[in-house]
Amino acid sequence: MDKCVHYLSDSVCYIASDNTWIESKAIQQLETTAQLPDMTYVTGMPDLHPGRGYPIGAAFFSVNRFYPALVGNDIGCGMTLFQTEFKNSKLNLDKAEKQLSEMSDIAPSEWLEAHLPTEMQNHPFAGSLGSIGGGNHFAEFQQIDQVINETLFAESGINKKQLLLLVHSGSRGLGQSILRAHTEQFGHKGLVANTEDANEYLQAHNNALDYAKINRRLIGERMMRQIRTQGEVISDVNHNLVEPCELHGQQGWLHRKGATPAHHDMVVIPGSRGDYSYIVKPIVSELSLHSLPHGAGRKWMRTECKGRLSHRFTPLQLSRTALGSRIICANKQLIYEEAPQSYKSIETVIESMVSIGLIEVIARLKPVITYKTSGEMA
Repeated sequence: MDKCVHYLSDSVCYIASDNTWIESKAIQQLETTAQLPDMTYVTGMPDLHPGRGYPIGAAFFSVNRFYPALVGNDIGCGMTLFQTEFKNSKLNLDKAEKQLSEMSDIAPSEWLEAHLPTEMQNHPFAGSLGSIGGGNHFAEFQQIDQVINETLFAESGINKKQLLLLVHSGSRGLGQSILRAHTEQFGHKGLVANTEDANEYLQAHNNALDYAKINRRLIGERMMRQIRTQGEVISDVNHNLVEPCELHGQQGWLHRKGATPAHHDMVVIPGSRGDYSYIVKPIVSELSLHSLPHGAGRKWMRTECKGRLSHRFTPLQLSRTALGSRIICANKQLIYEEAPQSYKSIETVIESMVSIGLIEVIARLKPVITYKTSGEMA
């Protein structure tokens, strides 16, 4: 048995190398969630960390019923990777940082009116589209730092001489409103599949998935516009969702709570704002419940970051990273909460997945500029 797979029972495990920090509270939450009625298999990823009641960085398979509370409030949160037309050789960091710092956090209404898809024109949450939101959401320009698998990289069609843009965001207030309406009526007990209530939730959930995808595309368009370029989507994945799935010979429901679906040719697993990200080819496996990590995973709780770091770094110092990249974050609390030091090493996450044959690494990406918040409102 591979030492990276830690079995807590026949149906509950987590994947982590000896070098990967996994907090005991996250393991406890994994085991607690596994005891929910009709929960059949649970797998924690190397980025596993504690959440509000349920662990983040895990996949959960149930039969007969599914759990909206497990998906959480940011339905459809995910990553979109854009290939831009901006040449790396033309990049002036000072200029790009200034241009992006002038971008408002909320998309201007005139811009939205001109760019919203027709079906979103009268959406009650249309005003939030094109904006990143808080927490760990970000948009980051990146460069190919190292090609690791030449064959797979050639198949990807990525141009390594041009900037890439990775956008991490979700369904904003829409997902929050769907979860609130659900929990007010049903609490955390889940929904029996194929009932009217279940179908009603799934319809709202699927609408939120579409909303989140459109949101990331609009964020990308705004970011690229700021540095006078354009581009196209080359990868888009949701990592907070529930979907019907067959696993271990059973038909049921697969919940992903901060876990990337493995049925894509290529996905990005990002590090922290001061660390590398990786483009990988997923290998579908029932061990990982057809899932991958969605990032490096938190090492420290948000509430302890400022206390741990403020005597060592000013916000200005945290806006520059060891890799030479820059961070635009006008929120002084958030820049501590999202500091690279508060996250696990992405290398240990990737190493854990490679060692048990769940991914092939295609390329390593280096951050250039990360946008969190300019502090400007439209």
